[in-house]
Amino acid sequence: MTEHTRNESAAAARLSPVRVGLLGIGTVGAGTFAVLTRNQHEITRRAGRGIEIAAVADLDVARAREVVGDRARVGNDAFALVRDPSIDVVIELIGGYGVARELVMQAIAHGKHVVTANKALLAVHGNEIFAAARERGVVVAFEAAVAGGIPIIKALREGLTANRIEWIAGIINGTTNFILSEMRDKGASFDDVLKEAQRLGYAEADPTFDIEGVDAAHKATIMSAIAFGIPVQFERAHVEGISSLQAEDIRYAEQLGYRIKLLGITRRREHGIELRVHPTLIPARRLIANVEGAMNAVWVKGDAVGHTMYYGKGAGAEPTASAVVADLVDVARALTVDPGQRVPYLAFQPDAMADLPILPISEIQSAYYLRLKVADEPGVLADITRILADANISIDAVLQREPAEGEQQTDIILLTHVTVEKRCDAAIARIEALQTVLSRVTRIRLEDLN
Repeated sequence: MTEHTRNESAAAARLSPVRVGLLGIGTVGAGTFAVLTRNQHEITRRAGRGIEIAAVADLDVARAREVVGDRARVGNDAFALVRDPSIDVVIELIGGYGVARELVMQAIAHGKHVVTANKALLAVHGNEIFAAARERGVVVAFEAAVAGGIPIIKALREGLTANRIEWIAGIINGTTNFILSEMRDKGASFDDVLKEAQRLGYAEADPTFDIEGVDAAHKATIMSAIAFGIPVQFERAHVEGISSLQAEDIRYAEQLGYRIKLLGITRRREHGIELRVHPTLIPARRLIANVEGAMNAVWVKGDAVGHTMYYGKGAGAEPTASAVVADLVDVARALTVDPGQRVPYLAFQPDAMADLPILPISEIQSAYYLRLKVADEPGVLADITRILADANISIDAVLQREPAEGEQQTDIILLTHVTVEKRCDAAIARIEALQTVLSRVTRIRLEDLN
């Protein structure tokens, strides 16, 4: 150790350690305890003072004691912990909207700083939580709430602060990305791959929040608020999952040079903000199209910096703990900073938040992949293209499958140029009314991300 390093360590030792109360010591909680313990020296050097988990609250007290041993006080009363005057910072890792909200609000009321990985809580109740924290002068830090170990919140809130953010597109749910990767690689059905994901531990026993896009929408809502300086508005997000996606659409997309990913997209438009989660065709040459398995990636377009992409593990014990501990270090640094001089929770000063509406899905702009099952008769394609032309929708590419011998029907796949969604809705309604169109039109949005 150099003389300079010794002096830094001595200065840090003179400040009393930041005392942390941990609510929930499951996978991420245990990872947080492990990382904080293992890297204590480096963390102290960065924070300027020690950070120690002084108390843990978990319903499974025996398991909690196995994790922390005698290095922290362990109990099952989370409300007693958040009221404890000796605790400076509360880490909330319980999850959900109910008791977690009560605990966070009580922690704030008792003057505790809060670190949370709870994207659902912030997406739904973030405005209330941030207002309470601002009133009390405490920090609410939530890097771990979006994309696990990827520091995307800090990048949006601080690193890109010189930019006017134009759009964000993210693969922000590892479960669905794993399923889509396996469907493409193996040609398997959604149901079969979901069972495999559950067997491997990538999907929960009840995977609804993941496969129906809710988890990704929580994260996209938070990123949208930070990028554009608007309140969190999860209830206005458009959310579609991947449970109805067919293996044949993945195969056709590949033939056309695209890959299908579940994307969280938020984009600035002239009259408002797009906020949507849905399966999306992306050109296979794009970096984000090649993010495979359970990995996450977020692509951001700023006016000054251009395109930047953030890639890494979006879940797991220590990747998420990495973000939790980074938040703890930020809190430790901010303890002596005047509250008015801290980085705002949503990047913009509270009195400078924008009143931009979230656009309804009918008003968003996108290109489209359309798959139609049609009778194998002359003139069918001409009828369809005429309807699209009437709706002022131009066609970018057409793929028509040759029917097998003896078949009287075939698939037509169309890629359109960018249009307003309500035009596409109207055209699809007319197409489905044709007697030669034999089933509902499959529609998947297409984003060039250029």
